[in-house]
Amino acid sequence: MTKAKARQIKNETAGLVKRPQVEFSFISSALLVLDMQEFFSESSSHAYIPSFQAIIPEISSLIGAFKNYNRPIIFTKHINTEDNAGLMGIWWRDIIKNDRIISDFHTNGHTVIVKSQYDAFYNTGLEGILNGLGVKSLVITGVMTHLCCETTARSAFMRGFKTFFVIDATATYNEAFHRSSILNLSHGFAVPVLAGDLI
Repeated sequence: MTKAKARQIKNETAGLVKRPQVEFSFISSALLVLDMQEFFSESSSHAYIPSFQAIIPEISSLIGAFKNYNRPIIFTKHINTEDNAGLMGIWWRDIIKNDRIISDFHTNGHTVIVKSQYDAFYNTGLEGILNGLGVKSLVITGVMTHLCCETTARSAFMRGFKTFFVIDATATYNEAFHRSSILNLSHGFAVPVLAGDLI
């Protein structure tokens, strides 16, 4: 997705709801990088996301900014077993049993959470980690916009975290899914932002 297209989508959300002004501050925020795994980056995979590579620079910029402010950066990795897949195995007929976060991101020194469902809060320690670090706001990046990213954003809102959803640092299979998720989230769950504006 081009920067112009990302800004166009952001502009579309402006008149959807008269929400109170939700200010962003690095001081109480954490960055969540969802499922930036080889399974979604390799063209040979049936789950390949064509715009996957395009969001890597934006996520990298955000990682750099969060490091500068000494704020938490949390990665997730989606892995399933036959026991925990649940409907994921039925719905997709193929589960991710073993996979790595792409080498563009160095996770050493950062928290990596293994999740088994779309929602990064579901049966993980994410909420406790965030509360323990005094996090009040969550910045969401990664894949896929309309599945794991959107579900996690909704869940974050329900848990009381101010949620910022980065339009040009999330990706999915096509623009229709991406745009629809952002419009829906901006109406009741998250503040849509661009990586450069946030920084």
